Amino acid sequence: MNLAHAADLAFAQTSAPGAAPWGPAAFLANPAIWLVGMFLIMYFMMIRPQQKQRREREAMLNSLKRGDRVVTSGGLHGTITNITDTTVTLRCDQVKLEFDRTAVGRVLAAGPDKDA
Repeated sequence: MNLAHAADLAFAQTSAPGAAPWGPAAFLANPAIWLVGMFLIMYFMMIRPQQKQRREREAMLNSLKRGDRVVTSGGLHGTITNITDTTVTLRCDQVKLEFDRTAVGRVLAAGPDKDA
């Protein structure tokens, strides 16, 4: 390889005047990259935790059984006496109330089934 050939190779690797830049600076200047990055940040900060919370709630609702002490979303404390696919019957003192299964907010503890 002679000096003239090396100069031709070096000149061929340079970009033409007015050509778009290349390299890391050009990569970060692309707005599409920023949009994808923002979507990924939103997914990992908002969407994914919400999906996890929904799965945990569905698991809690599916694991309900007679004798569980629960609190409804309205704040009513009671013990489950009867449960179907869509409804839950709660005993509060001497009163039995029927709620949608989705109205259960959280399970407090499993207690003995005294009123069956």
